Amino acid sequence: MTKQASARELSRRGVIAAAGIGAMALPAIARAQTPPAPAAPPSTITTPPRDFSPRGAPTTYFSDPDVLTVDPSFGALAQPNASIMRLWTGALWAEGPAWNAQGRYLLWSDIPNNRQLRWLEDDGRVSVFRMPSNNSNGNSFDFQGRQLSCEHLTRRVVRYELDGSISVLADSYQGKRLNSPNDVVAHPDGSYWFTDPPYGGQLYEGAPDAAGGASNAQGKLKPTLGQAVGMGTYKRELPTNCYRVAPDGKIDLVVTEQQVPDPNGLCFSPDYKKLYVVSTGKGPGDTGPGGKGDVYSFDVGTDNKVSNRKLFSDFMVDGVKCGPDGVRCDVSGNLWA
Repeated sequence: MTKQASARELSRRGVIAAAGIGAMALPAIARAQTPPAPAAPPSTITTPPRDFSPRGAPTTYFSDPDVLTVDPSFGALAQPNASIMRLWTGALWAEGPAWNAQGRYLLWSDIPNNRQLRWLEDDGRVSVFRMPSNNSNGNSFDFQGRQLSCEHLTRRVVRYELDGSISVLADSYQGKRLNSPNDVVAHPDGSYWFTDPPYGGQLYEGAPDAAGGASNAQGKLKPTLGQAVGMGTYKRELPTNCYRVAPDGKIDLVVTEQQVPDPNGLCFSPDYKKLYVVSTGKGPGDTGPGGKGDVYSFDVGTDNKVSNRKLFSDFMVDGVKCGPDGVRCDVSGNLWA
């Protein structure tokens, strides 16, 4: 290369280098001229939108960003690696989940569709477990592994025996038909405790009262439509109470409507010395005192009677009035709602 050509090449490289530096510097200058965005509180919406199905991407290793901790003590109770995952969708009104440890399946009610569904842990398959279910709501399993269900349509509590037959545990109290049993729990002494609010006395979750009843006072609804013979003929006769079914079948009133209006979910403490009962809002045609969305606790005596009623929680969380429904206690005595 001649001296003249070499000089031209050096000059060309210099121009290119200068142009490159200028191109890199311009965005920095532009950024410096843009005012910073105003500060905003963190969003509670995941970005990008979250796919909660089994096909969704995994969450961070230590915690799910959509599990929000209000009180730091919750951090010791939640499993860090566990993430929110939607197992199934498609119910009109999903209620009453119960886990069967022996069969390793989750059972729940789809009340308006008059069926119970089951999710199998081994392959994630969901199938219809029982149909019709008599518009069942709360479900549970007793200490012998037998399924317990609260039926809205028939206004009763039943137990499915291990051979597949059905036993009626309770359908009336002192000769009067129950309203619509909602939740049931087993006690080690062989008894069953359940709540009886009026929520099932409507077309969507069972059948309304016969003409003149609380949920059909004007008689405009025909509760027998689409029902089996004998269904839709009941009328509300009892307040909203909690009951105990003794091993011999005797039914006792344990918590009155005056103590806990509109009782919903209920559970025992791990030592079975305390009973927790949820008081929810009024049901259809309810003229009683009406619940306020709180939870009460009672001491359970050796005579199976309850005492020392206390307001356990009014469920005001950071100034927001929450509405508890189903409840369960863990082995450490923490109440989950």
